[in-house]
Amino acid sequence: MQLQEFSDRTPEVWGQAPLEEWRDRLQSVCGRFTPVGWEQRDFVNGGVSLSNAAGVAVVQVATDVEVVRRNERDIRLDYGEHFFLLVQLEGSCGVEQRGRQNMISPGDCILVDSSLPSNFYFEGRFSNHLSVHLPRQLLLAERPNDFEISRRLAADDPMSTMLRALVAKMLQTSSSHKRSAELRQLFLQATRQAFAVDGPDAPLCPKDRAGGRLEFARLLVDRHLTDERLTPQWLAARLGVSMRTLQEDFNALGTTVTSFIRDRRLHLARDRLVEKQRGATDGTIAEIAYSSGFNDISYFNRCFKKAFDCSPKELSRG
Repeated sequence: MQLQEFSDRTPEVWGQAPLEEWRDRLQSVCGRFTPVGWEQRDFVNGGVSLSNAAGVAVVQVATDVEVVRRNERDIRLDYGEHFFLLVQLEGSCGVEQRGRQNMISPGDCILVDSSLPSNFYFEGRFSNHLSVHLPRQLLLAERPNDFEISRRLAADDPMSTMLRALVAKMLQTSSSHKRSAELRQLFLQATRQAFAVDGPDAPLCPKDRAGGRLEFARLLVDRHLTDERLTPQWLAARLGVSMRTLQEDFNALGTTVTSFIRDRRLHLARDRLVEKQRGATDGTIAEIAYSSGFNDISYFNRCFKKAFDCSPKELSRG
């Protein structure tokens, strides 16, 4: 399948780079991902490039390595705060996350969660895709927010066609354009609709599986992040376990339940403040704090300063 809207991103000849150089470039723009060369090869055919698309980061990843991995340790060292929308341009790529495996081909789209372990399989064959970096908590802040992660949208799916068209349009639009904010919001809403789950909340995971409980706990936090009822006690009751058991599960992440919820809310508030600074949204700092799940503005300011090394006021002023 030829993707004419991305013809300028599919050159006939690609350059070659040392594997370590390619890896460093990938990590500088996408976070902690670990590539493994094909058959001990220490070079890569392809490249990694970053573009600003209407204020959204879009990374082009072209490679012929064996596999690129992201494990729990990578996530702990490099907080996962994005959904990656992959748009396959050339070749094929195997994507594994949440126990699901998909093979994406030119024109296909798939949504990957950077807060969960993932594997990308290339097996030495050339692949070229775009990775659109979407602020995780901002995407989850509006309904629908029950996304089906790692579900392939086929190239001929109307939703896939729409997402590709929006990415192409955004790549032609600078972040300073007067319509860039509206274009970003349209893209976020289109992504929500494209991967929304039609059905009730996911079923509870077995109580004797700590890993399963933890995954479902994170899912509940994401879906109910701004609800007043979201507390460690509510989360434990929803999972049907004691507070002690829930805390032991989160200890595996090197955090507490309270800290995990607070950090997710802080990232949502930060993303909203960035959009406010860009002129895409209105609201005072206090209103953004309250709508992100905080009920004490002084506590919010202290936590924000500690997490991001700047105050909410400094961030909102650019």
